Amino acid sequence: MTALAIINARLLDPASDYDGHGAVLIADGRIVEVVRGGDVRVPAGVEVVDARGLCLAPGLIDIRVKTGEPGFEPKETLKSASLSAAAGGVTTIVIQPDTDPAVDDPAMVDFIQRRGAALNLVNVYAAGAATQRREGQRMAEIGLMHEAGALYFTDGDRVIASSRTLQRVMSYAAAFNALIACRPADPWLSEGGVATSGELATRLGLSGVPAIAERIQLDRDLALVEQTGARFLVDQISTADALDSLARARGKGLEVAASVSINHLCFNEIDIGDYRTFYRLDPPLRPESDRQALIEAVRDGLIDVITSAHAPLPAEDKRRPFAEAAPGAIGLETLLAAALSLHHEDGVPLLDILRPMTAGPAALLGLDSGVLEPGAPADLVLFDPDAPVIVDAATLKSKSKNSPFDGRRLQGKVVGTWVGGRKVH
Repeated sequence: MTALAIINARLLDPASDYDGHGAVLIADGRIVEVVRGGDVRVPAGVEVVDARGLCLAPGLIDIRVKTGEPGFEPKETLKSASLSAAAGGVTTIVIQPDTDPAVDDPAMVDFIQRRGAALNLVNVYAAGAATQRREGQRMAEIGLMHEAGALYFTDGDRVIASSRTLQRVMSYAAAFNALIACRPADPWLSEGGVATSGELATRLGLSGVPAIAERIQLDRDLALVEQTGARFLVDQISTADALDSLARARGKGLEVAASVSINHLCFNEIDIGDYRTFYRLDPPLRPESDRQALIEAVRDGLIDVITSAHAPLPAEDKRRPFAEAAPGAIGLETLLAAALSLHHEDGVPLLDILRPMTAGPAALLGLDSGVLEPGAPADLVLFDPDAPVIVDAATLKSKSKNSPFDGRRLQGKVVGTWVGGRKVH
């Protein structure tokens, strides 16, 4: 492989808290040298990319990506998701297990990862189902899927309502330090709800989901974590009350991480406006006070991971009455620009924004990427943080176009994406 030097860059490395001028030398798919405060001496025959002062950071890692493959290919394929990721500066994606059939055995894990590797675009991993067919009744083959390379285990959008089943899953997973992720949503309080309970939902005549449903379920899950000693990820936290429960669990020394979707950092319940179904999400969009609490949790490091929560849906699933529309939004290609709005509009430092999309998920999942240091994979994104962008869903690379950012003005443009030293965008 041809060696590559990216010079005259603004290096952003959240793992070492470095934000400054520098250069990176790459060979054989790995970072060979990182020069901070200057430029690398480029050997003869090495390809040179002059960053011209643009930001160079580790490629983003998105741990919550849905595709339609296998089973629902018209929504999204692994190829179209990978192309979307590369265009958005995302170099690693973790596929959710809600395919058909579900990713609940080692053969399905192997299929996802072999198919992703054959595409030769971005790094593709699988998350295994925690229970068989994601039905919440019987534990899936967690041990064998772990050996096959599944990075963590979750039933995705489905809540494991049975405390006994979740206790068994956690106890078994704890034996080999596997990570379990669960959505915190009491299934009975949340049943049938399409918006956050409150004045707006009442005025619009929409069935509400009370915020307390998230905290109730999270408190149950955290109690089981304390009892079993499992590693646990709170999947898509969205309320201030749940953040309080998370902070208390951390104070007890429990090994608990939390993710938040970019949608809940950028939008609030007012955005559903006159029943705009592209803002029909699960969990639903929350009040502005919750959004601000989530932003502060990112700034303070309480939240470990920001995800795109990429959930492609065809027009026929979205262009329906709000209560009947399927929940979800695409987000791979807009993840970085959307996250940068927290810097431009809320003053969050760039390193604090990038950390939960690079070093944070890498550490959580045991990956050696997400850092700018010798020996790390040359998974990189070069971007202009100030370049204006108007999102046009029709031009996005995803097969589905259900983006809540459609028509929105953002700042932040991906100039180049490298995976293992190969330029993929």
